[in-house]
Amino acid sequence: MADVMDQEQQQAWVREQFQKANRHLAEKGILPGRVLEKESRYLPPLIALWKMEDQSPQKRRYWVLSGDLPTDLVADSAAKDAREALRHFALSWQLKGENLRKSQDKTQQDLARLLIGRAEGLSQLHQDERLWVNEA
Repeated sequence: MADVMDQEQQQAWVREQFQKANRHLAEKGILPGRVLEKESRYLPPLIALWKMEDQSPQKRRYWVLSGDLPTDLVADSAAKDAREALRHFALSWQLKGENLRKSQDKTQQDLARLLIGRAEGLSQLHQDERLWVNEA
C-alpha cells in the first residue's frame, strides 16, 4: 500500500493535475482561463475535478477531470455541482466502455475495461456521503 501523502506531496500532485487539465483543454482547442476554486474538488492521489472557465469572450465553463484515470471534460451545464459532475463522468464512461467492449480489437477492449473500472470508482465516490458532508 502506498504511503500517505504529506501536505507538500499533495500540493505537488494538485499542481500536476492542474497542468494536466490545462493541457487537456488546450488539446481540445480550449484556451484555459481561471479555475473556480470553490466548486473544484481534489482527492489526492485519485482525482482532481476542476471547474474551469475558458478565455473566450463568452467565458464558457467546463468540468475537467484528471488524476489516476483518463482526463476528460464536459460543459458545466452537464452538472450543477462537483458531485453531479462525477456522476456524469461515471455514467458516460460506463456507456463508452460498454460500446468499446463489443469491439474485436484488443486495445479497444483494454480501454473498455479501464473506462468501466474507473466509472465504477467514480460512482462509488459519488455515492460516498462522507465526501460530500459540506456540500449542502
